[in-house]
Amino acid sequence: MIDIKGVSMHYGAVQALKNVSFGVKNGEVLGLLGPNGAGKSTLMRILTTFIYPSVGTAVLGGSDIREHPLKVREQVGYLPENVPLYMDMRVDEYLTFVGKARGIGSLDLIRRFKWLKEACGIIPIWKRNIREISKGYCQRVALAQALIHDPPVLILDEPTTGLDPVQIIGIRTLIKDLAKDKTIIFSTHILQEVEVLADRIVIINEGKIVAQGTRSELAEHAMKYRYFVLEVKETRSNVEKALGALMHAKEIVFKEEKPDGFVRFEIKSFFADNNACQEIDELVKKRAWPLRKFTERPYNMEDIFIFLLEHHK
Repeated sequence: MIDIKGVSMHYGAVQALKNVSFGVKNGEVLGLLGPNGAGKSTLMRILTTFIYPSVGTAVLGGSDIREHPLKVREQVGYLPENVPLYMDMRVDEYLTFVGKARGIGSLDLIRRFKWLKEACGIIPIWKRNIREISKGYCQRVALAQALIHDPPVLILDEPTTGLDPVQIIGIRTLIKDLAKDKTIIFSTHILQEVEVLADRIVIINEGKIVAQGTRSELAEHAMKYRYFVLEVKETRSNVEKALGALMHAKEIVFKEEKPDGFVRFEIKSFFADNNACQEIDELVKKRAWPLRKFTERPYNMEDIFIFLLEHHK
């Protein structure tokens, strides 16, 4: 559905994107993950033909962004990071304006509104002035404008920015529902977001693609370390000193001291080193520490993200 080919973008002396290439399959939800300033928003503006790249191109649904920008716009619903709303309009007035600007006839617009109000959860504020509604509802109205022409492709730039936890859950649920029959690219710097929503992940940093693949594929690529969680009853300083002397521990991180005297540490070792587990077990037995937990922690998205960024540098 989407094919990005060698895209680079210059803003004067600043290069925001550097030879970016990847594809998105029909019906796939792709998470574009990276820190602030990585180039995510620039890439999304290029895909929606809001701006054109300095070098390279992209094809959406068979239409090239340079050669057929209007056809691309017909196929794309775009939610930019800064919500595009006219604050002095009512919600129904605003969406009517957007629908007519898209060339949708009155009868088709009425039918579309029936679905949009339900899908986006905007029935309670349908006749309200946009200036009076919450940020969560503003985000839903902005998503409704992106969906009004029923596009096959959705491009969402930081769709949950600034929302409270309840509003975030609502937007995530809506995106999951939309993913049943649409191809979606969403950008975020929130690790949990891609874990919950994305079929595949592209990690971008300083304008370059760092890695791409499913979560399991990225984890396999990043599996350089193992993480052990140890919880024993002893003073923090004694445990810290003893763990620090282990030959097979690369890093010791104190996590928590509980009211009942138990302390929890995380020990990092090289993935290929199978001796760390045995060494920690022997230490606990030797010191006769009361043991509550000793387990290997599975990889999380934060581990993967940090490793891939560091490895990229």
